Order: sequence, then structure tokens, then C-alpha cells
Amino acid sequence: MSFNTFGRLFRFSTWGESHGPTIGALVDGCPPGLSLTAADIQPWLDRRRPGSSRFTTQRREPDAVRILSGTFEHRTTGTPISLIIENVDQRSKDYNQIAGAYRPGHADFAYDSKYGIRDWRGGGRSSARETASRVAAGAVARLVIPEVTIRAYVVEIGGDAIDPASFDDAAIDANPFFCPDAAAAERWAALLDQVRKAGSSVGAVVECVASGVPAGWGAPLYAKLDSELAAAMMSINAVKGVEIGDGFEAARLRGEENADPMRAGPTFLANHAGGIAGGISTGQPVRVRVAFKPTSSILTPTQTIDRGGAETEISTKGRHDPCVGIRGAPVVEAMMALVLADQKLLHRGQCG
Repeated sequence: MSFNTFGRLFRFSTWGESHGPTIGALVDGCPPGLSLTAADIQPWLDRRRPGSSRFTTQRREPDAVRILSGTFEHRTTGTPISLIIENVDQRSKDYNQIAGAYRPGHADFAYDSKYGIRDWRGGGRSSARETASRVAAGAVARLVIPEVTIRAYVVEIGGDAIDPASFDDAAIDANPFFCPDAAAAERWAALLDQVRKAGSSVGAVVECVASGVPAGWGAPLYAKLDSELAAAMMSINAVKGVEIGDGFEAARLRGEENADPMRAGPTFLANHAGGIAGGISTGQPVRVRVAFKPTSSILTPTQTIDRGGAETEISTKGRHDPCVGIRGAPVVEAMMALVLADQKLLHRGQCG
């Protein structure tokens, strides 16, 4: 069985391949009566769109979204919302070499092992191209949670982290890295130029904060808000790690250091838990950190095998992100929105 749907009450399914004619999403469970046009979705897609700077893939996709169903007179009807995005700048010939050999670190071998067939044109469903569909669905989810503000930014590229003391929210949209530290953005520009010219790639860490989440969203044990967020973030292509709040750093603290003291109000004096306790939101900002691995499609020759099992080397041509985590920031935001919209509806369904 193949799983292409995420969510419980607010659900979305994505479809399409990197080099197919179109990609898209089907959003189901959206409440009726919400104002929705393509103009509500397009700005979020534009933030993720490829070819926006020399630090991302130079594939030129306008990512213009069309709404095919689920609205009437620019309002949601409560029926499935179908969203479609055309692929207009495929260059499948760039992938001829990988038709018969596997890219180490990519999903080529795993897909072939599972299905016995794979779409080698850009990786098919395993391509980060699929994430455009998530961003489109996430734009709809934002309409369900107007009380919540979601902000994602890159805090580390290639092992070089920002200085938290230099955090500037205004800087996030002022550079091509979604970086809140202007000095770090300058360093990353030089680093990415070197990496791109060397035919290699680097990883990144994206942090996402959702403010305005009220206390009470989530559920104990098997539908915890943090477990749903972890699953959502891990489902993003190239993600290999997720932390909630202090994450692994919490394991290095003593109990009194890790506690989030409370005073009347209630107010919290710290947020080590990332806004979630017992799987339920506390009313504090929900904070998630997501680790993206280096892009697997690189020009640097790498040892591999072909489909017949013979040892060989592979060098992947084509247009690829030297750091896929850069464009991962809008995708992380979308997955945060999708989870929170679902949890809001679940909470309303049980608790009124």
C-alpha cells in the first residue's frame, strides 16, 4: 500500500512527478465559508519557487497554481479542494545516466527495491519538486488558523550557525537564505558559491516557530501534537532529523534547568518544551528544528552500482540545489500549518 495522504480531519494528498506534466494537491476536510482564491496561495509558492537566486536550482518554474474544485464565488464549500501546478521546465535528458545507475544517498535504489520500477527523470516522487504541492495545501491550512503566525528561517548551513544575539526578523526576507542574521547570510553566500563550483552540496537546519497557538491543541499518547509535527517534518524530502523545543539539548540539562517555570497568569519563564507538554500545546510558541541533509544529486563522482549490480561511478548532471534546506523553510512552514489546522479541528470536534 502506498501512502500519499496526511492528516486526520484536515487531510491533504499530493500527486505527480518531478518531470510529469503537472503536480498538485487535494485538500479535504476544509471548513466551508473561508475566502479562497489562487491569490491566497501564490505568494507562499513564490517563496519556495526554484530559480529565485544563484543559490538554488536554476530550473525555471513559475509554479502558478489553479484551483479546480472546492470553491464557489471565491469561498470554500466544504468539498475537496483540488490544486494543480504545471511543470514547464523539465530537462529529462540531464538524467539519462541515472536511468541505469543509482545516486548514493538518494531514493533511487530504495524505490527500485520496493516497486521494481522507478521514474528516473529527476527522481519522480522522491524529488523535492513534490514539496510545491505541500506549500499550496499549507496555504489553505493557514486560512483555518488565522490566530496563528508561522515563521521559519534557516539557522545553519554547512555547519555554520547564526549568532542568536544577532537575530533580526526583518532580515529573513531580505536575503536568499531566509536567514535572520545578516552576517551569517554573507558568509553563506561565499560558502554556497564555493560548494556550487566544486559540484558538491551542504546541509542545513531550519527552525520554525508558530505563535498564537492556544493551550489545549493536541492529544495524549497517539496523536500528540509533537509526534504529529515530527511525522510531518520527517515526511519532507531530505529531512533526517527533527527536534521539538530544546530537543537533544534537553538530555544534557538537569531537571531544574529543563523546567519551564510558571507564574500567575499563567505565564511561563522559559520554553524548553517548545510549547508542548504531554502532547498538548501549552499556549507558548511551538518551536521545531528540522535538519536537511546535503543534496544527493551532485557533480562530484561517487561510487555506486548499476541496476545489474555492477560497480561503477556516477556524476549527476542537471540543475540542483547546492543546499536543499534553503527552500525547505517555506515547506516547513506549510507542514506546521497543516498539522495545526488538523489539530484545531480535532480539538473542536472533541472539546467544542
